[in-house]
Amino acid sequence: MRTWQVERRKRTRHLIELGGLVVKAGIVDLTGDDRATIFGALLWSSDKLKSDQGERARALWAAMGKQAFEADPATRRGTDRTVPAVRR
Repeated sequence: MRTWQVERRKRTRHLIELGGLVVKAGIVDLTGDDRATIFGALLWSSDKLKSDQGERARALWAAMGKQAFEADPATRRGTDRTVPAVRR
């Protein structure tokens, strides 16, 4: 397989995993799959991370995410290859 094909597959898998997180968080159901609303929420999150409260938000969100991953057996490291492992 060519290098560009390998890189494209890695990128595709990464994007699929990120989309899975949006679904797992319940965002798709809560917004009625309204992509403008989902994109707006992501833009709001991005603005928050760029603000003077960015580090606090990042720490809070990371703690919440880690707790949710640890509470769900399907997302524990090594048990489900479709969900990325928590990076520490």
